[in-house]
Amino acid sequence: MGVRVLRVIAIIACLLAPLPALAQDKPIPIKVVVIAAFEIGAETGDTPGEFQHWVERYPLTETVKIPGIERPARLSPDGVLAITTGMFGRARGSMAALLLDPRFDFSKSYFLMAGIAGVDPKIGSIGSAAWSDWVVDADPLYEIDDREITPGWPWGLYAFHSKGPGEKGSGEGASGMAWRLDPGLTQWAYRLTRDIALPDGPKLAAERAGYKDEPAAQQPPRVFVGSSLATVRFWHGRRRTDWARDWVRLQTDGAGVLAMTDGEDQAVLDTLNLYAKEGRVDPRRVLVLRTASNYSWPGAGKPMRIEFADGGSAAAFEAAYRVGSPVVKALVAGWDRYAETLPQASAP
Repeated sequence: MGVRVLRVIAIIACLLAPLPALAQDKPIPIKVVVIAAFEIGAETGDTPGEFQHWVERYPLTETVKIPGIERPARLSPDGVLAITTGMFGRARGSMAALLLDPRFDFSKSYFLMAGIAGVDPKIGSIGSAAWSDWVVDADPLYEIDDREITPGWPWGLYAFHSKGPGEKGSGEGASGMAWRLDPGLTQWAYRLTRDIALPDGPKLAAERAGYKDEPAAQQPPRVFVGSSLATVRFWHGRRRTDWARDWVRLQTDGAGVLAMTDGEDQAVLDTLNLYAKEGRVDPRRVLVLRTASNYSWPGAGKPMRIEFADGGSAAAFEAAYRVGSPVVKALVAGWDRYAETLPQASAP
């Protein structure tokens, strides 16, 4: 065989060879996926957002570019992968891009959504952390201007396939609407972390002082269990909080109680459950941790506008890592058991 022919064969072989990033024999098994919505600035060395504490402290040492996700993901040697999805609607596309990446095996992965939120003053205080027992989607709805609603209606927001507020309706074709997270796993995470000290200080105390009629809002930050409500819009106010409480009650058939409000949990849960139907993920292995950066309506003396509490975001970023990281580390340390069997809460 001539030299020229051999060269042609070698060139063709190089062109047909797989890309280096996809050339591994088998997908990398991921133990835990940590999901944040956003970061402020860089992933290291500046003012932290939802992601930076995980990168610097866990630590997550390897950078991985995943097509379809704006920021690079981070990977640890012990099998923890962390991503920032982007906020609101972008989270659905990012989650799909992650789950379709052929380099990773998520079939036994645990997923932890850890991010900041607004807290209902009747349930908790700024700086607190809530493990979600339910995630509820409030995006698929009809909206009528509250100044033009049918007489007797409490508000102009009501569910698809319903005739008005008070009817559960259906999100068919749009969303799963309400997801109950595995109770045993959620309680396991809560009991593991319920005594963790959370950041507090004069700034948070000053915010609490504006809620003298709400005992829960005046308490120091704590870890508890409650439901999260997710929308792709910021909302604020007493009346909207009344609506949100009612929506959570309606969509969970009375089982859920509003605690935290955010913008991405519905995207994460809906996408995970869609891909679970193909066997890519186990939908039982999902935890949601929301930490309060602000209240869902303004305290005494505060204007009625969307604004973040002084010191609230920094406290919530810190609380998310303090409460979330022991759970991630426990899952990794107990992987011999937890790869096959979900951790479950023992008796109190």
